[in-house]
Amino acid sequence: MSGLEGHLASGVTTLCRAWALRRADGLERGFTDHDRALSFEGIAFRPETGMSASALVQGAGLAADTGEALGAISDAGITEAEIAEGRLDGAELRLWRVNWAAPEQRVLEFRGRLGEIRRDGTLFRAELRGLSDLLNQPLGRVYQPRCDACLGDARCGVDLGQAGASVTRSLGAAEGARLRLDWPDGPAAGWFGHGRVEVLDGPGAGLAAEIREDRVDGGARILELWRPIGVALAPGTALRLVAGCDKRGETCRLKFDNFLNFRGFPHLPGADWLMAVPRAGGA
Repeated sequence: MSGLEGHLASGVTTLCRAWALRRADGLERGFTDHDRALSFEGIAFRPETGMSASALVQGAGLAADTGEALGAISDAGITEAEIAEGRLDGAELRLWRVNWAAPEQRVLEFRGRLGEIRRDGTLFRAELRGLSDLLNQPLGRVYQPRCDACLGDARCGVDLGQAGASVTRSLGAAEGARLRLDWPDGPAAGWFGHGRVEVLDGPGAGLAAEIREDRVDGGARILELWRPIGVALAPGTALRLVAGCDKRGETCRLKFDNFLNFRGFPHLPGADWLMAVPRAGGA
């Protein structure tokens, strides 16, 4: 008997937990509940973050593994800004049980993603979702009049680099969920409604938000977002605007000239047709 199994069988253990958190932008950090730093798999696990985890609910079936991570908001660990900006949404998490006296003796106990994150004063609570949670996502196609593809993906086929599909502009001013661009000769109002705005530089680089409304006000372009970006955007910040698609067949055909790739069923009979019955003297 050797390795971690032998260590557990010895009756005197030196165990701790270690977490590796990888954000969507590729930034990876390590945390541990041990009082000293650890290092393995090229990751430095820091002890000063005060991070801990509740007991993981795991099973042999297909039910989703669940748990909760608890930690302090600090400059050394998880920051308040990255929570507010949404940079931890869907972050990948790995959790090991480690022999801190010999870190090569370890076992991976959990692998999944962060779910809902809640603030509690200077603490945060993050839901843990195991890999089996992916089995809860619906698969297959739904028969509906509107398209079920995302603009620009492989099924849609629209090249977002083509003229009109996306454009790069500088921000004029930002106030909460409202962005103003000085753009007197832009496309017609509503062109970017249901679209997306992406931040290309500055402290918000990499963040994005969905556009609720796009309107023209004199020589300015006003974009109303469903939610604020999460970080203060300075005038002159470079933004990438992606045209909106409301998933209708007419929009696909007239706006993007892409009806051959339309993934909906626009000619599907509606509820009125299903309820129609023969009538004497009628058509």
